[in-house]
Amino acid sequence: MKRALWTLAVLLSHWRRHPMQLATLLIGLISATALWSGVQALNQQARTSYDRAAATFGGTRTAMLVGRDSPAFPQQLFVDLRRAGWPVSPALEGRIQIGGRSFRLLGIEPVTLPREVGSAPGVETSNLQAFMTPPGQMLVAPETLSDLKLTEGATAVTNGGVTLPPLRVQTQLVPGVLVVDIGIAQTLLKMPDQLSRLLIGKAKGKHPSLENVVGDKLRLVAPDAETDLERLTDSFHLNLTAFGLLSFFVGLFIVNSAIGLAFEQRLPTLRTLRACGVSARMLNSVMVIELVSLALLAGLIGLVCGYLIAATLLPDVAASLRGLYGAQIPGQLTLKGEWWLAGIAISILGALAAAATSLTKALRLPLLATAQPYAWQQAQRRWLMFQSAVALSVFAAAGAFLLFGDSLVSGFAVLAALLLGAALILPMLLEVVLAFGQRHARGPLSTWFWADSRQQLSGLSLALMALLLALAVNVGVGTMVGSFNRTFLVWLDGRLAADVYISASSNAQATEIRNWLRERPEVEAILPGGRADTQLAGAPLEVLGLPDHTTYRDSWPLLESAPNAWTRLRPGTTCLVSEQLARRLKLSIGDRIDIPAPGGNWTLEIVGIYADYGNPKSQIAVNYAALTRRFPEVPLTRMGLRVAPGQIPALITALQEKFGLDDRNVADQATMKAESKRIFNRTFSVTAALNAFTLGVAGIALLTSLLTLSNSRLPQLAPLWAIGITRRRLAAIELLKTMSVALITALFALPLGLLVAWCLLAIVNVKAFGWRLPFHVFPAQLLWLVGVAMAAAFCAAALPVMRLARMQPASLIRIFANER
Repeated sequence: MKRALWTLAVLLSHWRRHPMQLATLLIGLISATALWSGVQALNQQARTSYDRAAATFGGTRTAMLVGRDSPAFPQQLFVDLRRAGWPVSPALEGRIQIGGRSFRLLGIEPVTLPREVGSAPGVETSNLQAFMTPPGQMLVAPETLSDLKLTEGATAVTNGGVTLPPLRVQTQLVPGVLVVDIGIAQTLLKMPDQLSRLLIGKAKGKHPSLENVVGDKLRLVAPDAETDLERLTDSFHLNLTAFGLLSFFVGLFIVNSAIGLAFEQRLPTLRTLRACGVSARMLNSVMVIELVSLALLAGLIGLVCGYLIAATLLPDVAASLRGLYGAQIPGQLTLKGEWWLAGIAISILGALAAAATSLTKALRLPLLATAQPYAWQQAQRRWLMFQSAVALSVFAAAGAFLLFGDSLVSGFAVLAALLLGAALILPMLLEVVLAFGQRHARGPLSTWFWADSRQQLSGLSLALMALLLALAVNVGVGTMVGSFNRTFLVWLDGRLAADVYISASSNAQATEIRNWLRERPEVEAILPGGRADTQLAGAPLEVLGLPDHTTYRDSWPLLESAPNAWTRLRPGTTCLVSEQLARRLKLSIGDRIDIPAPGGNWTLEIVGIYADYGNPKSQIAVNYAALTRRFPEVPLTRMGLRVAPGQIPALITALQEKFGLDDRNVADQATMKAESKRIFNRTFSVTAALNAFTLGVAGIALLTSLLTLSNSRLPQLAPLWAIGITRRRLAAIELLKTMSVALITALFALPLGLLVAWCLLAIVNVKAFGWRLPFHVFPAQLLWLVGVAMAAAFCAAALPVMRLARMQPASLIRIFANER
């Protein structure tokens, strides 16, 4: 034990003499742990919110009965099932408008709510009477109370002028949900004696079969371990996890370089310890203890940094999930103890993985070979051909995933294999380019330039791999975002074709507004709109009503359509379907679908497929008049207006003054487009931040690799100085070599990044969201990224080059007397 402690003290003394190396090692581990743990904190926060939503009085993780052909069914079925011994509890769900915002209203019956389904928080025996009897109580989450800008005990008023029960805060609830007694919910939603679902508890005895009690009016929905929100947002979280994992591995490149530098500089010390009787096994064991201690320290700091990163990005992540999927994520981080333990574990495992090769080679090298600083580099060169063969195998695996995979995971597997294979084959490509330059070089100094660059590859390969991955991902994601942005703007022009959009508080107010607008000369057309919600193939479906007007015929973003599609839409027997729905159900032009409607199934023929970016739900578009006939309860409060140019601001002001509308109830096209673009930009701000982090970490990895090589390269540079090449010129040559290999890497990263972008657009996006975006190339963006890569390489090379330029001649002379 005493020998091990003395050995540890000797090894730790190296860091005291070289604090910069210690800082580099810690920075690598801290950055890797921080980025990974920050992403995991964001994912954990979101999934905790999904669990809260799923557990709200029996969510998707509870067995339930729902209507077979419509979203609502008679309350008498509940009575019949209870009398037959079924342990069921009724629930009614709908949406209400408060202050221009939509909230989910959930009605429950706490007396019959089974214990297995989940408790009704805040509805204990003492509060049961207050909850169920007029005026009742409305349970809300603290975030919802804040959104309503009310205090506990206050009463909110709907857009229709109905006063709601007094508010009561319950921290267990998910934001955006209002919970009331089911009788109050039936009144507010104007659905007397109607239910949305029946929650099933644990039966204490035998009961008749479902068919014997209610026939075929209800169907059983089995409990699901994964919620709808989790399924919808899997792609988003998988994207974040992929970025976090990439950043983590890039950070480990820094750790690998720092450990390599420390081991090289400690070679004389290691040889002396071995000569003094320390066994190779004990020496490596002490090195592992030293590394674990440093990883523990870096992991704790990295977790704090990861928490700060997650807290900074959480508002953007919450906005993205709310905008893309309607998921409500609290704006404050609440982390579990498992997150802290996992962060420490990933830091230690990452450090051991980064040092594994060096520890193994140090263990196997003979005692005298320890004094040869190039033994590891020479061994790495022998792996070049093997590494290239592995790269080709990985490319073959990517092709197999592409041809035979049919899931989101297989799409990411294609990306991972593509990036891994490119990183593995990069050293061989650089070797080929540099060998070509050496063969065509003229003059001894030029020949030495290319030959020495080839020799440096073994030490720089990991850093260049990190730079390649960071650049390729930046190119790929940047191209995807740019393509999405260009397509989104064109699509937005088609979807927001009207000049002004109005959302009235009630059908009566909407009628008053329409009558008033017909007398306004500047209003060229009134375009009514409506939307109904139903189910198709077990998933939510939006049914959109479009008026028969040239505004939509000329601008609706159709991807493909049958001849005279808009004319055939008028009778109400045909529909347009969104790209997501067409891909999910494998639908094409001419197919027929049956839509559940209050009066029975509505059979529609598909005459067109249109783009519907950003909508997680499936959607169809039908004639507006047909929609109101089939769904008579649809609110008729929405409308668009075509207005003479220059008259829009005056008309909006007149509407606000005449009918008391605010900015949420009436908006012009330009305002809505600006808000949509703001949400779009915020959605990708998280990706941009992770891109910047990854590129920064790659730059640090390159810096540490150059620092690792700077001391070991003095024996190659000293003879050149001795024959008359000045230190400044040597420094310029070193800078040029670094910039050259960085430029070759950047140029290789461009086609790789475009291939990554194609995979994201054509594979990952299709599997994740159901739509495929057109592929666009942005040359200015590519040139800018090459410039950023060269700037990062210049900054990384600046410190070693400046040290060389300012090195004293005596230091170079000592090289000839050194044991090297």
